[in-house]
Amino acid sequence: MDPPAPIIVTAVLGREDQAWLDAERQAHFPPERNFLAAHLTMFHHLPPSLADEVRQRLGDLAREGAPAARIAGPMSLGRGVAYRIDSPELEDRRAWLADCWADVLTPQDRAPWRPHVTIQNKVEPLEAKTLLDRLRRDFQARPLAIAGFASWYYRGGPWETLSRHMVA
Repeated sequence: MDPPAPIIVTAVLGREDQAWLDAERQAHFPPERNFLAAHLTMFHHLPPSLADEVRQRLGDLAREGAPAARIAGPMSLGRGVAYRIDSPELEDRRAWLADCWADVLTPQDRAPWRPHVTIQNKVEPLEAKTLLDRLRRDFQARPLAIAGFASWYYRGGPWETLSRHMVA
């Protein structure tokens, strides 16, 4: 049996949006580093002891239905590019979870949340700026379907599924 591992929490993207963002990631992410599907991370590192509670709370969130969201535009990550996600409803749900887990959050998960989906990372700043400028020229905001919530064990490589909770 594998040893306990930190837990990552993500929003599950709708099928069409997932396919589009995966294609963007495939086109722009360094291939040797691209071993994950496009994802919208809500928490980066929760203790494995919370596994049962994470499943229960994500199930509760999924029963509330899909939060409205949109892809608001490309944003700089310095050495990469992401699409900024605008969703007050999703931000409220994440804030509720953060309150529930306040005592165990890492500094990264306590910091203000900037919801985004990374499509390029760990490249030279000029390469990132070139992509950012190109994407900004043609970008039009578009709806983003949030289909549910998921939790994952992080063991250093591809993530291992802990749970998925789809909205009704």
